[in-house]
Amino acid sequence: MGVVKKPTPAELHGVATALGLNLTDADIASYLELMTGAIDGYNLLAEMPNYLPAVKYPRTPGYFPEGEDNPNNAWYVKTTIKGASTGKLAGKTVAVKDNVCVAGVPMMNGASTLEGYVPDIDATIVTRMLDAGATIVGKVHCECFCFSGGSHTGAYGPVHNPRKHGYSAGGSSSGSAAVVANGEVDMAIGGDQGGSIRMPSSYCGIYGLKPTWGLVPYTGVMPIELTLDHTGPMTATVADNARLLEVIAGPDGMDPRQMHGRAAQPYTEALGAKIDGLRIGVLKQGFEAPNAEADVLAMVRKGADAFRRIGAKVEDVSVPMHTTAMAIWSAIAHEGATAQMMLGNGFGFNWKGLYVTSLLDAHAAWRQRADELSDTLKITMLAGYYFIQKYRGHYYAKAQNLARKLTAAYNDALSRYDALLMPTTPIKATRLPEPGAPRAEVLARGFEMLPR
Repeated sequence: MGVVKKPTPAELHGVATALGLNLTDADIASYLELMTGAIDGYNLLAEMPNYLPAVKYPRTPGYFPEGEDNPNNAWYVKTTIKGASTGKLAGKTVAVKDNVCVAGVPMMNGASTLEGYVPDIDATIVTRMLDAGATIVGKVHCECFCFSGGSHTGAYGPVHNPRKHGYSAGGSSSGSAAVVANGEVDMAIGGDQGGSIRMPSSYCGIYGLKPTWGLVPYTGVMPIELTLDHTGPMTATVADNARLLEVIAGPDGMDPRQMHGRAAQPYTEALGAKIDGLRIGVLKQGFEAPNAEADVLAMVRKGADAFRRIGAKVEDVSVPMHTTAMAIWSAIAHEGATAQMMLGNGFGFNWKGLYVTSLLDAHAAWRQRADELSDTLKITMLAGYYFIQKYRGHYYAKAQNLARKLTAAYNDALSRYDALLMPTTPIKATRLPEPGAPRAEVLARGFEMLPR
């Protein structure tokens, strides 16, 4: 008997009903007989070894730190994985966001439903950092399946801002920002689909970069939405940010997000370059968010003035379509993430890339424990599934079409300026919700930093 079993008549009736087919018992018997060849093919597939990247560096599972060993509740697992003896990252310590696969080290992506999972591969960026001489010192907490801009939705409790205990560290790469800001590591890896590198970097006062889509391979990182997925560096200095990006950027041959094949550049060569002649556009619409705080806007304007004083050409620029960006992103995030990350067990279908089948299998169990998911993820799924069911994915499709127009609008501005300047977050870090806080407050703290 093979591993893959032919469905029973009752199971096939259930499948038919779900597909809107009205089949008789005779129809079911006929289709069952005709499925034999397909089942045999699946059993042959089951016997074949999987095709996964090799794990190169020894490591131990590590331990779960507590108390003084984890002052801001930022760490999930501490371990030590030593990379090559030489390289661009020799002597540098790195923390890895817990949505990134590190073979043999526990991973839960901020969610109790994934707790106990241990990856069997290293993400491409993990291998690249180790090849470059880095020492990986552990995995850091993130928000529940990375769906919060606050730092209070992870299964192990809130991550505190090391600059002010009791306040948000930002999300979803909350632990990554906190350990860098607290001086516990030189560098960290974050992920960004809707601000999850930029927002915690802003709240914690470090340097975070959301790279160009497809520049850094996402292979071995738990996907949220194929067209939104980014992973990138979070560091205490600009120099380390450039150095880490040099190491992790460039095609790996496995990530279809890298269809343009953008190669890594010698980013560190730009360090210390003269700023004379640099063209900076101060994005008008970036200062018009209704929830913006006056002192935040003033500080960014002060930064623009500083650039002007040291020789940059700084002037206002308008990209009117910027005001629609949130609506376009929201439809893609709600429907796309619901379809791929949740209903598609993380990976979905219809793309060529590395499927981490062990992660897919482990994550599928969320359906039996959905009540444990965070409110920030639940409201995303409720909205996403409603729009998929009610409107057939129409608005997801329209948003993807408009996203190309939005990209073109930014590219037009960037054809005239080297950089666009605006607030990273329109507000300062807020207090963490108290345990048992009302759902409205939990959701407000999760999304309030997004411009509305």
